[in-house]
Amino acid sequence: MEYDYLETPIGRLLLAADERGLRYVEFERRDQGECIGPDWRRGRARLGAVVEQLEAYFAGELHLFDLPLAAEGTDFRKNVWDELVQIPYGDTTSYIALARRLGNPNAMRAVGAANGANPIAIIVPCHRVIGHDGQLVGFGGGLPAKRWLLAHERHHAPAPLLELS
Repeated sequence: MEYDYLETPIGRLLLAADERGLRYVEFERRDQGECIGPDWRRGRARLGAVVEQLEAYFAGELHLFDLPLAAEGTDFRKNVWDELVQIPYGDTTSYIALARRLGNPNAMRAVGAANGANPIAIIVPCHRVIGHDGQLVGFGGGLPAKRWLLAHERHHAPAPLLELS
């Protein structure tokens, strides 16, 4: 596994990838220590495209990531993460709406847990999930970072095309 850090407007991110693809984009949390494994090596050979796309995202120039993702998790979590990448740039959805899209409206808490376990922040946009009442809830990077990301996307989202009649 290769890893490095990226300084961003919302703090330093830990990036990690292996031959299968991107495995982690995580916020630095000094209170919890780093999740760097003993066999990880620092470098950017596998992270060049990740860094390039994240920098373009933070500059407001990239709205859709195109990277090989290799997050590990249960089938349920992977299904939730697959739904997260379907949330349009600049938009939000709720935990209950995600549970409904997965075919189980009673799985709202499980969806929340899967969202919280997302190892590829920003690129798998767990920050776009909010409470059903519109409140910002839970985010591994902290609510100020979530607020910043949502405002950033709203500001840079392409204007909807007007239909001519």
